[in-house]
Amino acid sequence: MRKVAVIGAGMTKFVRRALETPKELSFEATKAALDSCGLRLEDIECVAHGSAPDAFDGVHQKGEYLADGCGGWNKPTMRVFVGGATGVHAIIHGWYHVASGMFDTCLVVCEEKMSNAMPHAQGFFLTIFDHTTERALQPNLLWIFALEKNRYMQRYGYTKEDMALVAVKNKNQGLKHPASQFKDPVTLEDILNSEVMAYPVNRLDVSPVSDGAAAVVLASEKVAKRLTDKPVWVEGVGWSLDTAYWGTRDLYYPRYTEHAARMAYKMAGIREPHKQINIAEPYDPFGYKALHHMEGLLLSPRGKTVQLLRDGYFDMDGNLPMCPSGGLLGVGNPIAAAGMMKICELFWQLRGEAGERQVPGNPKLGVAQAWGDLMQVSSVVVMGS
Repeated sequence: MRKVAVIGAGMTKFVRRALETPKELSFEATKAALDSCGLRLEDIECVAHGSAPDAFDGVHQKGEYLADGCGGWNKPTMRVFVGGATGVHAIIHGWYHVASGMFDTCLVVCEEKMSNAMPHAQGFFLTIFDHTTERALQPNLLWIFALEKNRYMQRYGYTKEDMALVAVKNKNQGLKHPASQFKDPVTLEDILNSEVMAYPVNRLDVSPVSDGAAAVVLASEKVAKRLTDKPVWVEGVGWSLDTAYWGTRDLYYPRYTEHAARMAYKMAGIREPHKQINIAEPYDPFGYKALHHMEGLLLSPRGKTVQLLRDGYFDMDGNLPMCPSGGLLGVGNPIAAAGMMKICELFWQLRGEAGERQVPGNPKLGVAQAWGDLMQVSSVVVMGS
């Protein structure tokens, strides 16, 4: 396998109801990524794009629909999607194209226009559950995640206040991100006093419905060194798929994330991730999931994560900065683009180009992770300068 680098990145602003079509959002992110590394579409040999289920954009055969907006006209183009894990899995998909030797450059673009689907998405999601054991209960994603959060809290004696601390941290950190859809700081009381959606999940514990796109340019080692003196290398990739039957698993621990992380760490030669990783961008559509995933990424001891959070361990100037971007809670959650946003953030952080979000101390290694489907898919990418 050849070495592969990220040499450019770009993203749209994440907004509640974009005026642009999904194609136009994809084009905007694509152009920003290409401009950032001085390339033109003619320099790109293939395109990998990610977008979650078609219903999110309200468009049938979305892969074909988005292809030209993603730069895939008359180029080898392939779509990948694994629900919420799509944004990080898409770069793995593109990495294979270049690492295999088939191509020297690959454009990876992720897009979602959630305002096209919401609030109707919960209706069509009902059809994905098992018709005998689950669908009769009329579950939706929000309340099965509430079950998981409740189990996590009970297992370690955590409180709603403990979980809300993540939303306070990430939402206020996200105010520094130029793509964020938020403008006002929040307090712990704001989170706890917001509407209860499904106990113990409050409205401000949840990332917002968002539209947006994000993109990166991948290149082989030869091309990357010719085009930039600051390539950011894809050091390791990993993914895992657990059973979709969430009722038969103990939800307090995301074992699928650990399996994916170990795969990526082995490829990257990382033996002690909690010591070697300098920045973590875990997937945080809910406050508790950031903590849940930090444990699955082997970056925090099980049951000790809240105390580390309270001690400032995950702050920007802490031992292991968590979600310096602000994450999904602090920037927005256009599903596939949200995961790709975390890849973009690591790219900017490891190049020292993150502006007022920049993690101090010249970070060398970062990990991005995304999670999807019925609480059982995880994608992990380790990136290094």
